[in-house]
Amino acid sequence: MQPAYAERAANDGSTSFDVEALTNGDLLAFLLNRGGATLLVAGGATAVARNLLDALGGLSGLSRAGVDELAALLPTAKRFVPAETARSVAAAFELGRRAATEPSSERLRLRDSRDVAAWGMARLGALEHEELWLLALDGQNRLRAARRVAQGGLHGVSLRAADPLRHALRAAASGFILIHNHPSGDPRPSPEDVAFTRAVAQAAVVVGMPLLDHVVVTRDAFESVPMPEIG
Repeated sequence: MQPAYAERAANDGSTSFDVEALTNGDLLAFLLNRGGATLLVAGGATAVARNLLDALGGLSGLSRAGVDELAALLPTAKRFVPAETARSVAAAFELGRRAATEPSSERLRLRDSRDVAAWGMARLGALEHEELWLLALDGQNRLRAARRVAQGGLHGVSLRAADPLRHALRAAASGFILIHNHPSGDPRPSPEDVAFTRAVAQAAVVVGMPLLDHVVVTRDAFESVPMPEIG
């Protein structure tokens, strides 16, 4: 029998899996495998994760469990230290709690194209391949999430208007910004950039989540793609 999906993905060196599609048990199995080292017990990490969730009454109980309680419920196996794994699980939940309670005022506010360009030039300006990112904003133009939509070579990326919208909807954005780099060093929008911006803007109107800007960056320059008038 093949190992469960979570364990196969954890050990095949791949980073191209959809984490949002995984079950609670799959996600917990990743933590139990800790960096790709397979948990060598009957049923593997997936079985241990399922038993742990059952013993603690589900995800809510797991989130409240202390390190000692978690360690006592974990098996002892070769190259597996229950106390270390319990600390990893507890730390993951603590990060989630802190993210959920982080004051909104600490989020980056993107007031104009210059702010967007500063964000993008630091991350994308020196790349030798093209990447398109979506910046999801709340109602006060604070950054809710940043998601890479596509990545390509020097000849650009290939994508559809629906691709960035999917990320914006997942982030529950009030509005969103697109930003991508030109490895050529010329920030001027190409005809393809203009056409894609128009297509995304039109689709965004349909779902009630406006495209606010589309910025092109290089290492030391930027330019906004002209925003279309959508009637």
